[in-house]
Amino acid sequence: MKEISISEIGPIRIGQAENREAGTGCTVFIASEGMCGGLDVRGGGPASRETMLLDPLTAAQTIHGVVLAGGSAYGLSAASGVMKYLCEHDIGFDVGVTKVPLVVQSDLFDLTVAKPDVYPDEAMGYEAAKNALKAPNYRDGNYGAGCGATVGKLCGMDRCMKTGMGSFAVQVGELKIGAVVALNALGDVYDWKNGRQIAGMLTGDRTAFADTSEEMKKSIEVVQNRFVENTTLGVILTNARFPKGALCKIAGMAHDGFARSIRPVHTSYDGDSIYALSVGNVAADQEVVGLMAAEVISEAIIRAVYNAESAYGFPAAKDLKFDAV
Repeated sequence: MKEISISEIGPIRIGQAENREAGTGCTVFIASEGMCGGLDVRGGGPASRETMLLDPLTAAQTIHGVVLAGGSAYGLSAASGVMKYLCEHDIGFDVGVTKVPLVVQSDLFDLTVAKPDVYPDEAMGYEAAKNALKAPNYRDGNYGAGCGATVGKLCGMDRCMKTGMGSFAVQVGELKIGAVVALNALGDVYDWKNGRQIAGMLTGDRTAFADTSEEMKKSIEVVQNRFVENTTLGVILTNARFPKGALCKIAGMAHDGFARSIRPVHTSYDGDSIYALSVGNVAADQEVVGLMAAEVISEAIIRAVYNAESAYGFPAAKDLKFDAV
């Protein structure tokens, strides 16, 4: 097994656009000839668009684009910009009189980072789609949907940390599989290989990590609203050939990577979602690919932590003044 670039997995092109002043952005995955996709949503508060296209019972067998964006439900119009750009370039499902690009989208909540009234829109989606096809510009860190991503927000934004986008990909024989993650969790983040906390809620004086799970267990009092910048989004990319049903299962197995790396995860106040996209014809065992999907998700989460830059008053892991334990 060898590490490869996320850009080496088949004909999927990734573009990003962001508004750094507002602390939000979007990341777009495009396959001009179409790709088979599946989805598994484990969080209780998703913001999404057209995701029923990925239900094995629906007619569409391929899609053309996936959008990850900030802005919560406000940011869902970014997909319209992606559709507009794809339509202009004759990409989509042929309905006789025109081609309809099939584009799905999931958003994270970043409205409390900088400007709550600015979020991904049609123009930003159009820009990200153009970048994807003309000059793919994916980068880990404070880019695209990860521009305003943070973690560890149980006790408020003054004790959270900056994260962003992360990616990791490997090749085994002919099989290529990778993950892209926009890391934006209520909970804390751990290195899945050794259990060490690497990001999350800080103590009140920011001199050490706090433990979100232990903090939550101090009280059973009902909390009415924890919508404070949550939802982690992931995309699995593979050149293995699978239909929608198998990809939905692989996306579900990939959530094991979320569970190993984020605590707590899949809460009612997160919209945690993972897409699985197939763009090749390599024959591979579904269970092996699902196992590997969880591992590349966990590695992408680590990259999202260590490639983030401090911003908007939130420290990134690389700038912490204490040693993580």
